[in-house]
Amino acid sequence: METKDFILASASPQRLALLRQVGYEPKKIVPADIDETTKKDEKPNAYVKRMALEKAKRTASLMPNENVLAGDTVVCVGRRILHKAKNPQEQTEIMTLLSGRASKVISAVCLIGRDGRVVQRCVESRVLTKRLSSAEIKEYVAGGEWQGCSGYKIEGTFAGFVRKVIGSYSGIVGLPLFETLNILKGMGIK
Repeated sequence: METKDFILASASPQRLALLRQVGYEPKKIVPADIDETTKKDEKPNAYVKRMALEKAKRTASLMPNENVLAGDTVVCVGRRILHKAKNPQEQTEIMTLLSGRASKVISAVCLIGRDGRVVQRCVESRVLTKRLSSAEIKEYVAGGEWQGCSGYKIEGTFAGFVRKVIGSYSGIVGLPLFETLNILKGMGIK
């Protein structure tokens, strides 16, 4: 696969796999280490856009004169952002909250061009989860695939709990490909 003229500001294996799926191999991966704390009263949409922009800016500051692509994805129930669980107990609480409910998945993508232009898009999707038994929750948490993910990893065993998806599947995985490709092509990265 031919490498393209951009740096990926993410260590997410899901984002890299999605880009590769559509023939876009970044020339380098330079993850951005930023503070991902939610600001007081920050709404999920504003938070995810800010995270994608801050990640892109951080990596762009380390890699001047490069096109830098960053993304961020969060799962929300109502206005509550479900951050990455730090341990099995936290993930059990998240699974209990998701059981029988619709969650909103917001995915933002940001590209900072070598010319300083900033282009950003945000996509919202909905995931309807079946009512989960305590045995299903326990088994899912014990499997550990949720580690490093906001809420859940839809492309794993969690898919068996999903009644319906409305929106961008790739956005739920971690990078809305339709919007990402439009941004990359719009900046001349083909």
